[in-house]
Amino acid sequence: MTNPLLAQWHTDFQLPPFAEIADADFAPAFDAAMQAGRAAYAAIADNPDAPTFGNTIDAMERADDLLDRVAGVFFNLSGSDANPDRDALQRELSPKLSAYSSEIINNRKLFDRIETLWDSRDTLGLNAEQARVLLLYRRMFVRAGAALQGPDAARLTDVKSRLATLGTQFTQNLLADERDWVMALDDLSGLPDFAVASAKAAAEERGRDGHVVTLNRSLIVPFLQFSTRRDLRKTAYQAWTARGANGGDTDNRAIAAEILALRAERATLLGYANFARYKLETEMAGTPDAVRDLLMQVWTPARAKAMADAAKLEAMLHADGYDGPLEPWDWRFYAEKLRRAEHDLDEAALKPYLSLDSMIAAAFDCANRLFGLEFRPLDVALYHPDARAWDVTRNGQHMAVFIGDYFARGSKRSGAWCSTMRSQRKLGGDVRPIVVNICNFAKGKPALLSYDDARTLFHEFGHALHQMLSDVTYGLISGTSVARDFVELPSQLYEHWLEVPEVLAQHARHVDTGEAMPQDMLDRLLAAQNFDQGFATVEYVASALVDLEFHDGPPPADPMQKQAQVLDGLGMPRAIRMRHATPHFAHVFSGDGYSSGYYSYMWSEVMDADAFEAFREAGSAFDAGTAAKLERFILSAGGRDEAEALYTAFRGRMPGVDALLKGRGLAA
Repeated sequence: MTNPLLAQWHTDFQLPPFAEIADADFAPAFDAAMQAGRAAYAAIADNPDAPTFGNTIDAMERADDLLDRVAGVFFNLSGSDANPDRDALQRELSPKLSAYSSEIINNRKLFDRIETLWDSRDTLGLNAEQARVLLLYRRMFVRAGAALQGPDAARLTDVKSRLATLGTQFTQNLLADERDWVMALDDLSGLPDFAVASAKAAAEERGRDGHVVTLNRSLIVPFLQFSTRRDLRKTAYQAWTARGANGGDTDNRAIAAEILALRAERATLLGYANFARYKLETEMAGTPDAVRDLLMQVWTPARAKAMADAAKLEAMLHADGYDGPLEPWDWRFYAEKLRRAEHDLDEAALKPYLSLDSMIAAAFDCANRLFGLEFRPLDVALYHPDARAWDVTRNGQHMAVFIGDYFARGSKRSGAWCSTMRSQRKLGGDVRPIVVNICNFAKGKPALLSYDDARTLFHEFGHALHQMLSDVTYGLISGTSVARDFVELPSQLYEHWLEVPEVLAQHARHVDTGEAMPQDMLDRLLAAQNFDQGFATVEYVASALVDLEFHDGPPPADPMQKQAQVLDGLGMPRAIRMRHATPHFAHVFSGDGYSSGYYSYMWSEVMDADAFEAFREAGSAFDAGTAAKLERFILSAGGRDEAEALYTAFRGRMPGVDALLKGRGLAA
């Protein structure tokens, strides 16, 4: 039988033939794909002809076509629909793929060809995109250790292999803790109908009667907001914050320590003072000091706001007859009460106007008005019944396939993210992307979102637009292949369209009656945009600063002790915890993506606040000229230039932090 992962796909839009793929197909497919890649790279390295851009860089761009195809399917499934076989294969694959990557980087003949092209780049007649791709290939090889030789090269290979293994283990431990914890609910006091329905659906998904709370954010946060049972809130909150730190086989604390030590060693081998300096060299921020400066500019007013709010909430706690200080499991409960008191805004009354389907329609409608995109539902076989797909077109031309997978389940890792099963490029033919948005919303009949959930949906769809509108020749710079502290700009910018009154007026309609959200409710919702921003900003900035301090200096022998020292030094409010404590800080420890880079959301927010201001200055959130510039210089450009150059081309200048503070309601 032919392995469906290796055969030609004759499906609509060349989607993976999910119904034909068995888990047993992945291991031989990966082996075959790596074998094909090795042969392709060997042919490039051993080519007797003098290096040219075509026989070296173009050829390298296509060497991993088969591996990219297999990996695009597998890693999407391993994150969104894990099972024991996929988990085991991922553990086995991590060191294999790391070794494969090291083979390529350590191929001296391959690197010499790149160096020859680099040294003669001014004579090659390259266009701007080719020149950028050559620079990035050389940078990638050098920063991966291609210039190292002997024991140092061998040690770096071992370090990267071990890091790959540890990142996979960290992720799977976290998923296991999230999947295995469940609390039966015999007392539903205070819970609104939507939270009760979500707790019932969570029980049904686990084959249980009644109602349960799990560690899914879309379920536990409403529980912490509304449950009048302080003891149960405490139990749930402590389980939520203990993920990855429960002892036994799934404990991540020793893994985090080893990861930090190996990253520091990696940086030293490459000639850097520490991992943060290595990592930030190619980011917009450039240095740890620049990151720290931004975060502290935000920390000071955010902490002051949070402390003032804490005093209000603690007074409410005491008024309810509880002695002692405000605890972390109290904050959301009393903040929700305060929001109702100050803004007359009740999330239970709000959610029926924010159904999942209506918010998807809102995101699509904004994309249509801004960029002319149209979305047609597809009746195709996908990897899970919850997933759905759309054909994305513009002026009748196919642009992408978009897959949305929105509901929480035990087989899906927590959080929300955007990925691709296939990226856009033009080399070798016009390849259109398959883009996937993953969320973890609570299931319901129908599914209702909180305003924060709706913002998450818009955020991830902003990433999807970055992929769908990509218009480059080379896959290396396609879509979101940009600096880490620039990649969040399109996603965070797109969140602003959820705040546009006409968008909510059109799409925020009651799920039962179809009536538009009442104007007074809409006004109160928008007026409450910055409610509890002290809390939200403090929990985020604290996490970003801990991440930075982990990597800007010697690696801590005990990361938990280092975490405590950093938080003590900041004067962390007692009733607020880090958004992601070390043992479940997947952004930082599941891989290198956001290591030393969790600050990126805030760095990008400086730009997204300023970028949306460009639409306001033009007089409309849907100004066609501004949207065209946004697409041309940012959304379609991928990584064809340095991030600062792309943003400056769009806006004419770089912004300061003032717009961010104003947008969060933290300006003096």
